[in-house]
Amino acid sequence: MTRFSRAQPRMRLAAPALLLSTCCCAVLAWPGIVAAQTGPSRVVADPPRLQLIRKAARPSAGPQLEALALPAATSHEASLDLNVVYTDGQIWNPATQRFDKVKLRSYQGKQVDPQAPFVSPLLEVKPGDTIRIRLNNQLPPFNNMPVSDPGDANCAAPPSANTPHCFNGTNLHTHGLWVNPAGNGDNVLLSINPGISFEYEYNIPSDHPAGTFWYHTHRHGSTALQVASGMAGALIIRGDRPPTTTAPGDLDTLLTSSTSESVKERVLVLQQIQYACRDANGVIKRNADKTYKCDPTDVGGVKNYDDFTPTSWATSGRYTSINGQVLPWFDDARAGRLERWRLIHGGIRDTVHLQLRKLKPFAPSPQALKAADQSAFVAENCTGDPVPLFAVAADGLTTAAATATPSTVLQPGYRWDLLLNFPEAGTYCVMDLSVQSSASVSQLPTSRQLLGLVRVGAGTAVVPSPSAYLTNQLVALATTNMPAATRDLVVADLRNGLKLNRFVPHATVTNDEVTGSQFLAFNIVVGASPPLFQVNGRSFEPGRVDRILTIGNVDEWVLRSDLASHPFHIHVNPFQIVRILDPNGKDVSGPDAVDDWGGTVDPQYRGLKGTWKDTLWVKNGGKGGRYTLFVRTRYERYIGDFVLHCHILDHEDQGMMQHIRIALPGADNQGVGHSH
Repeated sequence: MTRFSRAQPRMRLAAPALLLSTCCCAVLAWPGIVAAQTGPSRVVADPPRLQLIRKAARPSAGPQLEALALPAATSHEASLDLNVVYTDGQIWNPATQRFDKVKLRSYQGKQVDPQAPFVSPLLEVKPGDTIRIRLNNQLPPFNNMPVSDPGDANCAAPPSANTPHCFNGTNLHTHGLWVNPAGNGDNVLLSINPGISFEYEYNIPSDHPAGTFWYHTHRHGSTALQVASGMAGALIIRGDRPPTTTAPGDLDTLLTSSTSESVKERVLVLQQIQYACRDANGVIKRNADKTYKCDPTDVGGVKNYDDFTPTSWATSGRYTSINGQVLPWFDDARAGRLERWRLIHGGIRDTVHLQLRKLKPFAPSPQALKAADQSAFVAENCTGDPVPLFAVAADGLTTAAATATPSTVLQPGYRWDLLLNFPEAGTYCVMDLSVQSSASVSQLPTSRQLLGLVRVGAGTAVVPSPSAYLTNQLVALATTNMPAATRDLVVADLRNGLKLNRFVPHATVTNDEVTGSQFLAFNIVVGASPPLFQVNGRSFEPGRVDRILTIGNVDEWVLRSDLASHPFHIHVNPFQIVRILDPNGKDVSGPDAVDDWGGTVDPQYRGLKGTWKDTLWVKNGGKGGRYTLFVRTRYERYIGDFVLHCHILDHEDQGMMQHIRIALPGADNQGVGHSH
């Protein structure tokens, strides 16, 4: 992968009342809302930051140099402890207007808010850092678990590697990072069992792109169950390298507040915590409409895989949260102020189609909405024009231009960095729009949901157009923030279609670079019992290496899904999208492409041509309508074993995964499955 060194041509599930007070009757006096809110006030804040312990870069220098009072340099080495524990807490449920008691597996560490115990904390690092994370599995072993909680059932000898098992075994994956996958690096082939501590070491290259990444548990057999409990958090690499005439820079250096322009950043983790309460026989309790039911004396949890199905999230009646808050308010916004939203889809089971519209005046409060009633509320009350969103990074990697869109589709594992300006004061809806069946994890058309509300104060009118207004803002930032050698180049790019050429971290993979090809097809054999989840006709098997790839080579991959649609994710090396063909062979990845196969427009592939990502939706339109996706990737720097898989994580746990090895030239291919 071409890096900076080469020249170029969570869930805040803790009940919000714990965060503010135990008051359960707060009245909202904000514009556009006239009804009282029965329930605590909830305001979105960034997840709490993990405390990194850094050492001084140089030791004590002796009396002569100490007399100079030189400040100690900041070390690039840091460490932290991350504990995996069972945590008792409570989650606000708008449908019942009370808290549900829960006991969930969670990440805990220093500076984690004790009043918000289910927030997976934010980790911020820099290129060149070496981060040592001591992962302490403090979950109980199976023999200490009640009968109603399987815990570590079948951990030592599961019926099959692809039968969910070892629910209290864990490990750690830094999703999207370009780091060593072997040993104590980003090694997901390890199982850190209860009572065990293991120190991961992530040597982040000095030429690593800055961007929005995330971390989550990845122990095969328990990944979905633990992520569905909230064990996922934001990981931000912050960069301070401006572009030069020979190398790209970090977008962070442009999007830094100056004396003339203010930039508001929000780190937003979208999660779907599918907790349930069970009866004496271990059966999930349900209301008459089949949604999950928790009585006041119940304690909910995520205990088994018995309700991870294509429709289970929608029927559960649970709510997609933003940093753990259910139907929260966004504060500290004002008209015309530039905002950067770092969006992370940290869920496992539902597509999110994000859009912002102004709430109509005198709309009723949505705070007591049942999940099933949200679509009607959105249709009736979120009626303003869409707020233009400008995508500037996909999966943490800066795009070639700030691309305008009225909405953004996030599949499990996706990240999008968006720039936006609220055009005027008022209250705005943050919505999850409906999508067609082939665009959805559920494979059914989804209904509209309300995710939260933004209170926007008075500011500057966005005129004459959102694109022109943003251009002027970015040009003002570039004039202040960019070095003299590249200032005019960056400004010229911005004025020429909001281009970000000086910040794209990877050079385009050219035709003459490609040395080989790979083919991948997802499939589910539904006639088998249990169903078989497969890649290229085989389910995952520990110890079997499915592909050996050669360090230094460049492959073009052809991706396809034979049944349903699946998000493809590969560890270590990101890939560049070359083209995406619908079932009729039309390329739907261009900047003006329209994907209308089947009669309904799906916006998620438009503009992806040339984009770098690490996770990509592989679409099957049904009725024989298979899409074909072409991507290219370079295998650079790292050798070792890792995986690719479907990021519907219960599919991965049940076998939709391959074991990959990047090896030196001439490695032994004995026993390796064919890639075609």
